[in-house]
Amino acid sequence: MKTGAFVCSCAGTCEVDLEAAREGIEGVDVAASSELLCGEEKGLPAMEQVVEEYDLDQLLITCPEPGVQERLGGVAEDHGLHPEAVSFIDQREGAGWVHPEEEATDKTARMVNARHAGLEEEAISRTVSREAGNAVAVVGDPEAAATLSEDSEVTLIADGEEFAGVDGLEDVTIERGRVTGVAGEFGDFSIRLESRVTDDCISCMKCVHEGPDGMVTRRPVDIDPEAPRGEWTEVCPTDAIEMDGVTSEIEVDQVVYPGGDQKARGGRIGYYTDAGPATMAAVESLLGGITKPDFLDFEMDVCASGESNQEGCRACYDACPHDAVAKPRPDEVDIDPIACQNCGACTSSCPTGAVSLREPSNERIAREVEALLGTGADQGGWLSRASGIENPIVAFVCGERADDALSEFGKRAASGEGIEYPPILPVSVNCADTVGESHVAHALACGAAGVALFGCGCDCRHSGPDPKEELVERLNRATRDLGLGGRVGFFAPEAGDPEDFIEALSAFEDSLEPSPVPEGEHRADGTLLHSEHENPEFYNHGWTLESVRTILEHAEPEREVIRGLEDFGRMKVSDACTLTPTCSNLCPTDAIRRTEWGLEFNHEKCVNCGLCEEGCPESAITMRDGLDLSLLPENRAEEIEEGEDPAWTQTFEGEMLECARCGDPFTSERSAAKIEEEVGDLVAGLAPSAEESVFNYCPDCRAFLLYDRGN
Repeated sequence: MKTGAFVCSCAGTCEVDLEAAREGIEGVDVAASSELLCGEEKGLPAMEQVVEEYDLDQLLITCPEPGVQERLGGVAEDHGLHPEAVSFIDQREGAGWVHPEEEATDKTARMVNARHAGLEEEAISRTVSREAGNAVAVVGDPEAAATLSEDSEVTLIADGEEFAGVDGLEDVTIERGRVTGVAGEFGDFSIRLESRVTDDCISCMKCVHEGPDGMVTRRPVDIDPEAPRGEWTEVCPTDAIEMDGVTSEIEVDQVVYPGGDQKARGGRIGYYTDAGPATMAAVESLLGGITKPDFLDFEMDVCASGESNQEGCRACYDACPHDAVAKPRPDEVDIDPIACQNCGACTSSCPTGAVSLREPSNERIAREVEALLGTGADQGGWLSRASGIENPIVAFVCGERADDALSEFGKRAASGEGIEYPPILPVSVNCADTVGESHVAHALACGAAGVALFGCGCDCRHSGPDPKEELVERLNRATRDLGLGGRVGFFAPEAGDPEDFIEALSAFEDSLEPSPVPEGEHRADGTLLHSEHENPEFYNHGWTLESVRTILEHAEPEREVIRGLEDFGRMKVSDACTLTPTCSNLCPTDAIRRTEWGLEFNHEKCVNCGLCEEGCPESAITMRDGLDLSLLPENRAEEIEEGEDPAWTQTFEGEMLECARCGDPFTSERSAAKIEEEVGDLVAGLAPSAEESVFNYCPDCRAFLLYDRGN
């Protein structure tokens, strides 16, 4: 693929040195520039000439203006390029309008390089679909029900409300009862109702007339659960009053429940807890079903969720804010691609790579970060020749609101408000939830002086309040233990209030010492150094460890155990262990093995899923977070004998029992002794020809002795 990069200074309004920016762009077939790329007299004709001369089929253009993007894209299409072969980079609001020239120029070149690197890893689009009907339940809101009834089959659930005299409900089915529960998913919701009036009611109004004031509704006829019992309940001619309550269920495709319990903190598709215009539009857009991008890849084979009905890792289940991850069994995970809203919370928390974002993938993020930080061309990467940014901060920018806020800051700066903030190097992500410890560690391994997360703050529709406070706190604990000091911060830019953001980001920049890790030398391969594994490349556990190893080539750790890294577990085994094979059989990453001398543990492989601790029949295992540097293979060369694998450490000593008949080891001495203590009296004398205790024989030889009977 032939790629051309085009840099524009927007009629000289951007503080970007066009020549220096061109020189900083690497890896393309041609880099060109213009003060006004969209100009009819010079810019556009020159661009067309370059496209034709170099026979380009991919264009990287610095232009944030939607109208101009459409015009430039049209020119590209006229020359036979696919619309998706044109990619635009914001050199204006995000650089030239908010940074001094030298820094803006450097940043522009780095951003072009990063976009080019990212496009090399872009996933092929894929969609998922689900058919649904037009049945909508609205709880207690007649106005919303009337609005939706024009295009859908609406059931209005009274939920104790009185609808007598309410107009506009001619096409609405009114259902009596109070909601006691909502279950299901888009296209298949079930609503449980409880009422004091059965369907035998003929709306004769006798109970309304005789009943307690304000406790019996007319439309629909229903009785308040707090209504007192009495003779008035006997007036119904059809015996439709049931003071103990009757239950029913209705099935619908979507639910509008103003004030209802939002089971998923970030909301779930087809279930709405308000009845505003946005909800009305969302409901109507989903009538009949949905076709949407498939955001995730999922490989159950490498999932650490559990085994043999024992629960292990539940990181994705706990992280998902949209109820898209279910656990139908303790040892199983099920992901609903329709409910997924592409926030990345599950993928950043999954240690094994079982669930991963398709776009941007971890590898795409890695390549963009490496390009931003100038990984050299001799390493198969990128090299930014400009030198305006001396202490680079990689910023993972939420694409929902934070990116818009930064754009607004740029516009206000160009309008004369004097807005200027540190020249962060942006990596666009779907949501701040997309970012986890692996992404931060990789950026630091590439030489970033700091890592900033730009998100929505307290009202993030995915994470809720203080979305990244805990992550930032524990990652700064890890960076301090690694000898780097605090290097991570979270910021929530608000379009209408740049001052607080600028003050906080500037203070963060001032707090950063130059990193001891050189910029632009590391290119990740996303795998473990020593262990064979079946996990996909750039899975979080392996990628984090690769980055930590790179950091430790340049930094002196302050502690042997690096705290704050949740994807690493340290195993402690008590004397209660009987060396049963339970833990080694359950371990999803093969980090535990039983030997003739006891139990061995591979810290490098362990993803801290907790399955061994959960499944141990003797409760002998305790798992703790943290990366223990002393247990890594490269740090154990002096401790092992020739021929031993340095990745394995003995975590429990105990001998295996050899069969008294065939000599094969078959269980531990502790386990055999424990079983004999518990059931020995019950089997005494069953094998009279046995020279030793029946528990000193392997299962095959024990069976032979039990059936031999001396014959």
